[in-house]
Amino acid sequence: MRRSGELARIPHVPSTAPTGQPSAPPSSDWQTLRRLFPYLWQYKWRVVAALSFMVGAKVANVGVPVLLKNLVDAMTPHGAAAGGVPALVVVPVALLVAYGLLRLSTSLFTELRELVFAKATAGASRRISLEVFQHLHGLSLRFHLERQTGGMSRDIERGTRAVNSLISYSLYSIIPTLIEVGLVLGFLAVKFDAWFAWITLIALVVYIAFTVTVTEWRTQFRKTMNDLDSSAQSRAIDSLLNFETVKYFNNEAFEARRYDENLERYRRASVKSQTTLSLLNTGQQLIIATGLVAMLWRAAHGVAAGTMTLGDLVMVNAFMIQLYIPLGFLGVIYREIKQSLTDLEKMFALLEKEREIADTPGAQPLVLPQRPGDSRQDALLPGLVHAASHADVTFDHVDFAYDPARPILRDISFHIPAGKTVAVVGPSGSGKSTLARLLYRFYDVQGGQIRIAGQDIRTVTQASVRQAIGIVPQDTVLFNDTVEYNIAYGRPGASRAEVEQAAKAARIHGFISVTPLGYGTMVGERGLKLSGGEKQRVAIARTLLKDPPILIFDEATSALDSANERAIQAELQTAAHNKTTLVIAHRLSTVVDAHEILVMDAGRIVERGTHAELLTLGERYAAMWNLQQE
Repeated sequence: MRRSGELARIPHVPSTAPTGQPSAPPSSDWQTLRRLFPYLWQYKWRVVAALSFMVGAKVANVGVPVLLKNLVDAMTPHGAAAGGVPALVVVPVALLVAYGLLRLSTSLFTELRELVFAKATAGASRRISLEVFQHLHGLSLRFHLERQTGGMSRDIERGTRAVNSLISYSLYSIIPTLIEVGLVLGFLAVKFDAWFAWITLIALVVYIAFTVTVTEWRTQFRKTMNDLDSSAQSRAIDSLLNFETVKYFNNEAFEARRYDENLERYRRASVKSQTTLSLLNTGQQLIIATGLVAMLWRAAHGVAAGTMTLGDLVMVNAFMIQLYIPLGFLGVIYREIKQSLTDLEKMFALLEKEREIADTPGAQPLVLPQRPGDSRQDALLPGLVHAASHADVTFDHVDFAYDPARPILRDISFHIPAGKTVAVVGPSGSGKSTLARLLYRFYDVQGGQIRIAGQDIRTVTQASVRQAIGIVPQDTVLFNDTVEYNIAYGRPGASRAEVEQAAKAARIHGFISVTPLGYGTMVGERGLKLSGGEKQRVAIARTLLKDPPILIFDEATSALDSANERAIQAELQTAAHNKTTLVIAHRLSTVVDAHEILVMDAGRIVERGTHAELLTLGERYAAMWNLQQE
């Protein structure tokens, strides 16, 4: 239904970004986390179990240095006689066994935590992705005409991955480290004097503050590097996609220079990013070393004063190493968490997009009149049951504009009786295809009503309206799948025999049969492996297979040659028999048998009547007919 004359009339809506992101300020990190929490809390028992295993792992991890202290103290000789005592006697076997069990427990609790929480992570990711997918299908045609598919798909992809990354980094890195810090500070404060806890706390605060500050500062360099990398890759891919054009104008050297300029800018940004990373790492190590020296000096002073044992010194050193190893990755973890929150917020922004066209509360399905004896066997598709239509269509004083400043339809009124065919003709941009969009309820009218079987389509469900209508568009877009899949898409679950009968009716079965893979032939991205005529015949076949009571033919034979057009036209007339049909056409020869022909210009109906009546009138339609005949 995308016609060049009318797409030009669809303006850009400033409130919507090209990728579908809102122009409102981004939400805070805490707001994003609050949006994520309900998806995880659905698995609350797994969350509680995972947190319990996490605490158990950290308690076991903190217990390792304590056991190490007891081992060292047990190994420390006391008096001259101790030098001859075997190590197995001096070191209690229970301490060795306990040390090994604590090490094993740390790993065991960690693996149990990941095992228990894996279902919650995957489930939350699946639920969010499904909601976004369903919501995007529920948005209006306006949104999808203005979106940038590549950018939007990347937002969804990164957002889905962000759920896993955010949970992984926070639940498996940040929270466990905070728990361990709390346990160590409490143990040191109780076991020794408060200075041990204060030195550790000050060092951690300075370390975290430095890491966060420098990471925020160097994020700009990392972002610049990523942008330049994307730019270089985009130019390279664009150049390769336009390989023939490059060859036509002998511009290989020009393309290489342009690509190299991007690579040079990326190299400079990469060096700057690496330099700032080295600064971050050096500063982190300096803070760690300072805190470690202060702690060991304090412990060594205690050993010298006799208030601490050699084992206490080893324990303090082990505590510091266990704390600072995970903190060594804090810069990377913090950056990844920030990026994950940003990606997740972008995906949630898609969910916040309001539906321009929505069912009214309590909307009921469209009710179509049914009469006994409607079912008939048709020579068009032998073996399929076709229902005659008793669904009339009425446009009642319809006004519509994509932009209020530029009206498209002005006071349009016409009636398609049940089982009859009405054709609409006129120059490009006159509003013909807009009628089909409004009938499908891709947009809502600004004035008047559109009724199917006497029911305003705004008061019934969209799904039921679209189920009752079948369309053969001018611009046919196919799925990158088999021919059979694309035809069967008109009625999922149709048998192979039914698909073949629809293909025969659309005069494409012969073409499919001679291909090596037959109905298993892949049609390529958007159906690009097929010619325009072949794509259009596939579109005709799947609409015939759907067999709805209302049909729309939007230049249904525009891509066909004259011989096939005449053949297909006969099939379409058979398919439209007893169907309520709206035909949109440029070629007047395809609509001469319509029960009524409407001539549109500048959004208004300027003439109406049968083919013979309009020729007799001798005005707009007659002039168009004579021009095409010549």
